Amino acid sequence: MTTLSELNGSYTLDPAHTRLGFVTRHAMVTKVRGSFTDFEGTASGNGADPSSAAVSVTIKTDSFTTGVADRDGHIKSGDFLEVDKYPTITFVSTGAAVSGEDLELTGDLTIKGITKSVTIPFEFDGEAKDPFGNTRIGFEGKTKISRKDFGITWNAALETGGVLVSDEITLELEISAIKA
Repeated sequence: MTTLSELNGSYTLDPAHTRLGFVTRHAMVTKVRGSFTDFEGTASGNGADPSSAAVSVTIKTDSFTTGVADRDGHIKSGDFLEVDKYPTITFVSTGAAVSGEDLELTGDLTIKGITKSVTIPFEFDGEAKDPFGNTRIGFEGKTKISRKDFGITWNAALETGGVLVSDEITLELEISAIKA
């Protein structure tokens, strides 16, 4: 089995087998999950030198979905993502560190024109040759962000206390990439 330190080369995200999603609390009692379906990204580096890692991802904000059309429309509106004014979300790595088979990727996340540094811990799921001759790698990562940090402040107070949508958003990233 390939180890993280043995990975070398350039990779392209495979949108058909990658999930760029989120989860947040709704009405203080349940969770809502969603994802983006239109994105592209590249990664490159030498596993023996984590500082060589370079990752760039661009997400089309209008591809956002939770599976509920009315909710998706509201989240795409000016109250949340404002997709007409901000058609993309981007992530560009600025550094990386390795701990065992885990990769901590730090980079600039830009949402609604506001850029913040985030660190995402990724678990390396392995490398495999698929039936079509492609070399694939897999990673799973998760981190929390504050939507207020990115200018997304809409909310509604609940009669029982609390708010309709939590400020904390958990990003859930399941990555499949193909070696170039």
